[in-house]
Amino acid sequence: MTVPVRTERVSAGSATAHPGLALVVIAAAQLMVVLDGTITNIALPSIQEDLEVSASGLSWIVNSYVLAFGGLLLLGGRAGDLYGRRRVFRVGLVVFSFASLLGGLAPNAELLIAARVLQGLGAAVIAPTALSLIATTFAEGAPRNRAMGVYAAMSGIGSTVGLLLGGVLTDYLSWRWVMFVNVPIGLAVLIGTRVVASGEKSHGELDVRGAVLGTGGLVALVYAITQGGDRGWNDNVTIGMFVIAAVLLAVFLRTQRRNSHPILPLRLLRDRNRAGSYATMLLIGAAMFATFYFLSLYLQQVHGYSPVRAGFAYLPFSLGMGLSAGLGSRLVGRFPPRAIAAPGLVLAAGGMLWFSLLEPSSSYATHLMPAMFVTAVGLGASFLPMTLGAVSGVTSTDAGIASAVLNTTQQIGGAVGLAVLATLSTSAADDQLPHADGAFFQGVATGDRGLIQQASDALTHGYTVAFAAASGLLIIALVITLTALNAKAQHGAKAASAVHMG
Repeated sequence: MTVPVRTERVSAGSATAHPGLALVVIAAAQLMVVLDGTITNIALPSIQEDLEVSASGLSWIVNSYVLAFGGLLLLGGRAGDLYGRRRVFRVGLVVFSFASLLGGLAPNAELLIAARVLQGLGAAVIAPTALSLIATTFAEGAPRNRAMGVYAAMSGIGSTVGLLLGGVLTDYLSWRWVMFVNVPIGLAVLIGTRVVASGEKSHGELDVRGAVLGTGGLVALVYAITQGGDRGWNDNVTIGMFVIAAVLLAVFLRTQRRNSHPILPLRLLRDRNRAGSYATMLLIGAAMFATFYFLSLYLQQVHGYSPVRAGFAYLPFSLGMGLSAGLGSRLVGRFPPRAIAAPGLVLAAGGMLWFSLLEPSSSYATHLMPAMFVTAVGLGASFLPMTLGAVSGVTSTDAGIASAVLNTTQQIGGAVGLAVLATLSTSAADDQLPHADGAFFQGVATGDRGLIQQASDALTHGYTVAFAAASGLLIIALVITLTALNAKAQHGAKAASAVHMG
């Protein structure tokens, strides 16, 4: 079902008397959304212990946010275009702030997961409208370019800030503050939206049915994968959820083909560069989310790092991503996308293989730190080329949606990939020691060092199996990149523009 929209035109690119304040407001909103994708990773062990969350349930604390964010991202952007970007932006901030408060107060895992879904909904509205508001607030040329640069910087450092801030808040206050911290930020940004220009509304319809079908199908798929690891692949609930997922996704594709205003224009998939870029980013998202998830658990549970120390342990990862992204932006004008992405994927796959050799006694300085750096350099080198592949040859009217779909595939890939890899990890660990995660916490509670060591060995084995599988996903991504992407080198300015559109 599509919802007709009453259109009302207001002046585009409305001037604001406080452009600096407007940029602070927009950048703060983007930072809040991006860091929330990683801030809970550092808090996962504390959440698991406090709320007695199972290993399979733990992944839902990450995936519930990612699925809602990725599944509704296109709908959120479209709603801003139709109903007014500033108005929708404010709604997103209210939803996100309320969800953060609810998550911080959650007495159990179920309510926390529900709050994370609501956070994802708010983020799916905030992220695309924040970018659109730059275009309506800042004049084309140098002012807008500077604003875009700040926006891109917030997107780039958000993940790192999330890991560091999550560690500090969890260590010195409580895991609940990784939720609570969004409330004052969200309210401050909401008040500051008065200095942001509203822009104009456009004609069209909102594909609510498509969004519900697509997101519902993905949730059912992830649930089926998780249940398969817990109950077995022949379990009636597991099989039933797989069937529901297949039906919902099939109906979703059918409605997108027939809808005049689809949330996912299927014409974008007809070009080999775009289809290849989307498939590759899907796999890159799975590998990157797995890195944050499993390393956070390994550092804190197996190595006994405090949340703060675990957060700072990720600095080599951030450095590697920053260096390779900067280098990649200089190379895109001289080399075709696959010539940059392919070596990056080789490095990333090698880094994941390095992680798959971890043992409980592995050294941070000689094993974890260099493996982090290599993996990050490889992943960082892949993002910009994938964006170029996604927007190669598109019309000006489709450029924004093409790069937005790329961002969506990264989120969805992360959610589905994490579900698969978490299931593999749990199964491998339980093969060595039944209910390895529960045994670990039992050992900690009773002071049984022998049980702690046995559980640490089993958990580490599970993590290494997941890292090996993630390396395999990146090798598949490499094959897709080499065979599907044939776009030529593009001018740096065009490349930057493509990234900002996402």
